Amino acid sequence: MFDKLRKKLSEFREIVGKEIKGKGKALLEGETILDVKDLEKPLEELEIALLESDVALSVAEEIISSVKKELVGKRKKWGVDTGGLVKGAIKDALLEVFSADAELDFEKFMAKSEKPVNIVFVGVNGTGKTTSIAKVAKKLLRGGHSVVLASADTYRAGATEQIEAHASNLGIKVIKHQYGADPAAVVYDAMKYAKANRKDVVLADTAGRMHTSINLMEQLKKICRVTKPDLVIFVDEAVAGNDAVERAKKFDEVVGIDTSILTKVDIDAKGGAAISIAHSTSKPILFLGTGQGYDNLEPFDAEWLVDRLLGENGGDKRDVS
Repeated sequence: MFDKLRKKLSEFREIVGKEIKGKGKALLEGETILDVKDLEKPLEELEIALLESDVALSVAEEIISSVKKELVGKRKKWGVDTGGLVKGAIKDALLEVFSADAELDFEKFMAKSEKPVNIVFVGVNGTGKTTSIAKVAKKLLRGGHSVVLASADTYRAGATEQIEAHASNLGIKVIKHQYGADPAAVVYDAMKYAKANRKDVVLADTAGRMHTSINLMEQLKKICRVTKPDLVIFVDEAVAGNDAVERAKKFDEVVGIDTSILTKVDIDAKGGAAISIAHSTSKPILFLGTGQGYDNLEPFDAEWLVDRLLGENGGDKRDVS
C-alpha cells in the first residue's frame, strides 16, 4: 500500500516539476503560458460576434472549443495582446472550415464535364432558388455555354411562369410539363432535349420544399435517382442562421449535395450561414447572391467572408447593391 502511495507522490512531483520548469523557462524567455482564464473573455466576445453574424450556435460552440484546446498551454510573448492572438486563431479555424474540402472551380468543372451537364438546384421555399438559377444561367451564357432550363417545380402555382419570365429575359428554352406532373420526368425530358439539340447544360428548378416534408423529399430523391445529376446545388439564405445547419444536413443526407449558393448577402447579412453550412456538410460554397440582378452573383471568397465576419474589412471590397 505504501509503495503505491510513494509511486503516486513521485508521479505527482514529476508532473508539478515539469509544469514549474516549463513556466520558469517561459518567464526567463519573456513569455507567459496561456491558461483557460486568460482566454475566457476574448473567446466569449468572439463567440457572441459569431452568433450575431448568423453562425449557428452549435457550430460557433464547436469552433470556440477547438480554439480553446489549441491555445491553452501555448506560450505568449509579454506585451502581445491575448485578444488579438485569440482572434487570429479563430480566423485560422474558420478558414479551415472552408479548406476541409477543395474549392469547386465552376469553370473547370464545366470544361471537363461531359455534355449536357445536368445541374439540379434544391432548397426550401423563399430562399431565392429560382433567381439563383437565372443568375447561373447568365454566367454560363457569358462563358459561351448553351443552356436549357427545366421547370421541375410542378407543385407551386406560378412556378413555371416565374422561370419562363427569366428564360425570356435571357433568351433560353424552358422544358415544362403540366402542374402536378412527375418532376423527374421534366428533368429527364430536358436532358433528352439538350442531347438532341447539342445544348451544354440543363439547369433544373425543383419545388422549394421544407426539409421536414417526407413526401416532397422522396420526389427529390426520385429526380436524382432517375436523372443522375452531375451537380446538386443547395440554395439557402445568408441570414438563415441555425436553420441553415438542419436544412443543409437534411438535404445532404437525402440527395447528397455537392455545393451551395448563399443568397441575400446584400441584406445586412454577414454570411455566417456559410460557416454553418460548410462546417455541417464539409461541402464547398460556390457562389454568393448579392442582389436581384442577373450579374449579382459572386464567386465565393473564404478570406473575404471570414474577414467580414470578424470585422476586418475596411468596408466591403465588392458591390452588393
